[in-house]
Amino acid sequence: MNQQWAEQVISWEYSAAATPDMNEVPIQPFPASLHESGPTRVIALDLSKALETPYLATSPSLLANYVRICAGESIKTSVAATSEIVFVMRGSGRTQTQEGVITWKEGDAFAVPCNEGMIHFADEDSALYWSHDGPLLQYMGVLPTAPRFKPVFFSKDYMHDEVASFRETAMAEKRNRVGIILGNTDCKKTKTITHTMWSLFNFLPKGQVQKAHRHNSVALDLAVVSGPDTYTLIGKKIDENGDIINPTKMMWATNTVFVTPPGLWHSHHNESDTDAYVFPVQDAGLHTYLRTLDIQFAR
Repeated sequence: MNQQWAEQVISWEYSAAATPDMNEVPIQPFPASLHESGPTRVIALDLSKALETPYLATSPSLLANYVRICAGESIKTSVAATSEIVFVMRGSGRTQTQEGVITWKEGDAFAVPCNEGMIHFADEDSALYWSHDGPLLQYMGVLPTAPRFKPVFFSKDYMHDEVASFRETAMAEKRNRVGIILGNTDCKKTKTITHTMWSLFNFLPKGQVQKAHRHNSVALDLAVVSGPDTYTLIGKKIDENGDIINPTKMMWATNTVFVTPPGLWHSHHNESDTDAYVFPVQDAGLHTYLRTLDIQFAR
C-alpha cells in the first residue's frame, strides 16, 4: 500500500509554485435576449470552459441562471447547494418550497437554504435570476445535510424604501455605493443574506459616478434597470485620482448579467437621464467568514 500511495506523490520548489497558474475569471456579459423568448426553461450562465471545471459554473463557487417561465406554466429547480438567491426580473407568480408557498412580482427577491427543490409558477410571462453555491459543493465533493439559515423574502417596496431613506445623505457624502446589503437574522455576524452568499441592492443615480473599489469575491451583477450610457469600468490598477487605468467597459442593460472578476477595480457610471439599480450576487459571505474578502476603496 505504501508504494501505491507513493505513486501519487509530486512536489514543487516553493518559490516557483507558491502562486499556481489558475485560469482567470473572465469579464463576461449575458444578454437579456437569452431569457426574453422561447420555451419555459433554465438557462445556465455557464463559464465552465473558461474556468476548466467539469461542472456548470459562472464563478469558481457560484452558478447563475436565468429561469424563463411562460405565462400559465411552471418549472422545478433543484440543486445540491447550501444557498440559493432569486431575484424576479419580470412577471409575477408564486414559488412552492418546503417552507411553504410565497408569491412574487417584478423586483422582489428571496433566498432559501438547502432543500428538495422549488416549483415556480408564472401568472404571466416571467423571468427569474437564480444563483446558488452548487459549484463550491461540487469542488469539495460534498452534499448539504442541514439548512444553515431560514428563508428570507425582500419585497421590491422594502428595498426601494430602505434605499430612499438614506440616499440623499449618501449622495451628498459621495459614499462609494448607495445601497443596502440584504441581510438575514441568521447571518448577522457576516452581515449577509446567507452564510456563503451576499447581495446588494445598489442605486446609481442619473448623472452620477460611484468610485472604484475591489474585493476578492466574484460579483455576478444583474442590471435591474438602466438607461443608455450606463456602464461599469473594470481594470487591474487605478491612478492617483482613483480612476481605473486601461479599463474594460461593461455596458448595463435592463435584466442583463455581467461578471466582475475577483481582485479587479470596478467603478459604476450613469451618464443617462434615468436612475439605475444593480443587484450583485457574490460569494462574499464565504470570504467574510474566511477573513479573505479584503475590500478596498479608491480614495
